[in-house]
Amino acid sequence: MILSLEETKEWLRIDGSEDDGSVQMLIAASENYLKNATGTVFDHTHDQARLFCLVLVTDWYESRELTASKVGEKVRFTVQSMLLQLSNC
Repeated sequence: MILSLEETKEWLRIDGSEDDGSVQMLIAASENYLKNATGTVFDHTHDQARLFCLVLVTDWYESRELTASKVGEKVRFTVQSMLLQLSNC
């Protein structure tokens, strides 16, 4: 694992445990995204990989309430990139 739940919640400034399941899912997805994009499995000792995952989790967490009418180019690009990566798994 690159990120722990505790450090990710601290980064996101989340108190309490009500979003723990969602945050854990985002952590796992960010680590899989990085692995699919690079073909490399990173661990918690690689600071750049940790920062990448934290930034990705932050973007996804803060954008989790988007509706179809609010989806912008950035989100569409991310979704297209994810689909491409997933199709090559």
